Amino acid sequence: MTSPSFWPPQNVSVTLAQVFALLSLCLIPVVFYRQFSGPLQKIPGPLSARLSRLWMVKHSWQGDMHRTMIELHKKHGKLVRTGPNEISVADLSAVKKIYGAGTKFAKSPWYSVWQGHRKFDLFAERDENIHSAQRRLVSRIYSMESLKDLEKYVDNAVAHFMTIMQTRQNQDTNMGLFVQLFAFDVIGEVTFSKRFGFMDAGKDDGSFEQIEGALRSAAWIGQIPALYWIHDFLSPVIGSHLGITARHGGLRNFAAKEIESRKSRGSDHQDILDKLFAVQKEKPDEMTDVNVLSMAASNIFAGSDTTAISTRAVIYYLLKNPKCKRKLVEELDTQKREGKLTELITLEQTKHMPYLQACLYEGLRCHPAVGMSLPRVTPPGGINIDGRYIPEGTTVGVNPWVVHRDTHVFGEDVEQFRPERWLGKSDSGEMERFFFAFGTGARVCLGRNLSWMEMSKLIPTLFLHFNIELVDPKAEWIEICWWFVKQEGVHVILRAR
Repeated sequence: MTSPSFWPPQNVSVTLAQVFALLSLCLIPVVFYRQFSGPLQKIPGPLSARLSRLWMVKHSWQGDMHRTMIELHKKHGKLVRTGPNEISVADLSAVKKIYGAGTKFAKSPWYSVWQGHRKFDLFAERDENIHSAQRRLVSRIYSMESLKDLEKYVDNAVAHFMTIMQTRQNQDTNMGLFVQLFAFDVIGEVTFSKRFGFMDAGKDDGSFEQIEGALRSAAWIGQIPALYWIHDFLSPVIGSHLGITARHGGLRNFAAKEIESRKSRGSDHQDILDKLFAVQKEKPDEMTDVNVLSMAASNIFAGSDTTAISTRAVIYYLLKNPKCKRKLVEELDTQKREGKLTELITLEQTKHMPYLQACLYEGLRCHPAVGMSLPRVTPPGGINIDGRYIPEGTTVGVNPWVVHRDTHVFGEDVEQFRPERWLGKSDSGEMERFFFAFGTGARVCLGRNLSWMEMSKLIPTLFLHFNIELVDPKAEWIEICWWFVKQEGVHVILRAR
């Protein structure tokens, strides 16, 4: 005798759709609890952001995350819920806890999309022990003291840029484009002992489009990393359809070709590759050929965009604020009259130009290159932020654009470009502490010194030799945030001084 079957009921057919519907009904209470009754329930934010990651995907795709987060924090305060399990933080007392030395906050899975299958990636590596070991291998190479060996080669690129600007006097010049061509050529000069020739051509070879496509792709798909890994698994069959793969493919191949070219022709001077090869000779098991390639590719991918964005910002804000431009030019002229400046301004000379330094800091405060939060995962035990408990496993992050508009640190006029705010001795220390343009803590941007060197030399040299004005002083530039906040619309007229 067989036991009676109670499921499914006799004479009742059960379809797959009905099973899924039943499971969905069972999950509704769980979803409702997590979004509206869980530990994060009282943290305000957009309703749609509580329900799914699609809110983050939408704004990452649209490229307006930097401005959106400023407005949300103005409306809701120091904590804003931006996902079912994600919080944007504007409480500056928490910055050190999240990003400081020895932090237990690991990078979120968002970074896995940037890393892909790369084993050596200082930007995206999520294991702090691995990152620390990798960073120790190369940190000395990117120190300001080490980069001074390469300053003369940055000078070569600055001199070439000035020669090209001489030929473009009294005509509409897309300065935003040319500073990126300059920054890319500098990367070639200091990494491979060879400029790529972009300044001469007045255009790139398609690399900028690949970089932009990778940035936009990673910005949105990083919000749902599983989609990237599904695509990665299926790519042998369906092909590659995500821009981020250029970081792991096309741009990496470009770097590989340049490394081989550099090995074939040699070089009559030191460059970053030479310094990487020296580390490889000393520690071949740790600095493999693949790791050297990863560093060179990272230089190309990030080194040009961040410097170009920052240089555009300083130039644009100076041109939008003629009084500030005039003060900078007066400082330059005074230094020149006193015989303190050479034809190509040195990094050492810029240290004695306080208004220039203030302009650089203020330009990067108003427009930091990164416009999305730097997401981290709360460690076991959770954390208290702004009087609220954030449980372990929650993604939290601080957005540089939000930090740089904190009125308690930078004053009530945070939307105004005012370099003078950096000249007050009593205030500048606190502002420098929360200067987030290159990140902060143990994961601060490795390339910040090279970027600062390029800006410090190009901008004063440009304003010393040319009178520069916007083609349309009333026009506003366009900002688009795909991780980096790129700008369009810095068209200028140059006239020799």
